Amino acid sequence: MANQVKESVERVQNRLLELGYTNKVVELPDRTRTDQDAADAIGCEVAQIAKSVIFRSKNSDSPSIVVASGVNRVNEKSLSNQLNDKLMKADADFVRERTGFVIGGVPPLGNKETITTIIDEDLFQYNTIWAAVGHPKAVFDLTPDQLVEMTRGRVMAII
Repeated sequence: MANQVKESVERVQNRLLELGYTNKVVELPDRTRTDQDAADAIGCEVAQIAKSVIFRSKNSDSPSIVVASGVNRVNEKSLSNQLNDKLMKADADFVRERTGFVIGGVPPLGNKETITTIIDEDLFQYNTIWAAVGHPKAVFDLTPDQLVEMTRGRVMAII
């Protein structure tokens, strides 16, 4: 397990450095199964957790990542209408195959392939947010503006 954490963390940390960012990855003492667990471990509000939810496009079979505030649930129907494409939640195999990471630790960047990124507008209420770095035991802090820059994501209402 420690090797898996190390490889995931290194991949995302290297991608951050390639993009010119100095954000540092923090390894959490315990696996965080929920957004509340992550917030408790970090010492922040649940809404500051930038959770990554992977969807599968019905039309193109391509992945999309929605980076949502930890308190929000993605409204798939509304988002599908906004994007003019039917989005379906991706299963664990699709997520691992297309991102290279496991559900619960998918980062907003450093994925196996280029992924369309949607960013929850509610994250912009905070100066600092926390995103996964490829494993449920590791995160990094960033600003919402950095998230947009790093991912070239599109800011939208997701609820």
